[in-house]
Amino acid sequence: MNSKPHDGRGIAWTVIAACFGCAVCAGLPALAATPDTGTPAGLKQAKASNCFACHAIDHKVVGPAFDAIAKRYAGANAATLDKLAEKVVKGGSGNWGQIAMTPHPELAGSKARTIVAWVLSLHPGSTGTGSPTAENAKTYTYKGTDGKTVTLDYPLYLDGQPPKVTKEVFNGYLQFNSTCNRCHGDDAVGGAYAAPDLRHSLSGGMTYEKFLATAMAGREAKGMPSWAGFFTPAEIRDIYEYVKGRSVGLIPEGRPPSAQD
Repeated sequence: MNSKPHDGRGIAWTVIAACFGCAVCAGLPALAATPDTGTPAGLKQAKASNCFACHAIDHKVVGPAFDAIAKRYAGANAATLDKLAEKVVKGGSGNWGQIAMTPHPELAGSKARTIVAWVLSLHPGSTGTGSPTAENAKTYTYKGTDGKTVTLDYPLYLDGQPPKVTKEVFNGYLQFNSTCNRCHGDDAVGGAYAAPDLRHSLSGGMTYEKFLATAMAGREAKGMPSWAGFFTPAEIRDIYEYVKGRSVGLIPEGRPPSAQD
């Protein structure tokens, strides 16, 4: 989304993702727990930065999963870790894809090292909430105003039928019309700028993953900024659900009825 920021470019990332620095060795403070909560210092620092705008512990968001990074760099020597730390702070392209990671100068020094030490201490299945699989993903079927059946991978309506939308969809409406509308038009009808009509993008085959990646990474060449650190992945998901509902004709223009009504 062109104004606030989840397209054929692949989700791409640098040697290590948006939030870490390096140098893991025995006894690094990153693996220590903070005295007040017992939370690992690296996790606490990651949450204090914007790491979780583009990453999750056990599944890919925009950048790779933290446990996937830990697996790839298991046993990395000090020289490799120093190189990764420099990449985190300075940004650049790497071997996770084609979209360059933005610089993170605010993580220079001990902050980056603390985060990366925690990240590289992870292993698959050790933490995290996981994500739905094809086997357990639910689908929801609705009938559009034209009589055609529409199947979605999320619930659109609060009571399973119109008119009241879920709190997530309603939040998507609010978020979209507070920021995204500046370039993409009110109620996702398309804007006066070169920004695309997102209803057409989704009806044309844009997946949620591409939607999220575009929002978080931006499209600098087309004037769209990155929204990582402004919107959370959950907020982007809400926006997607709202726009998807608009694209299939199940949500009309204007404020949709919600639980608040």
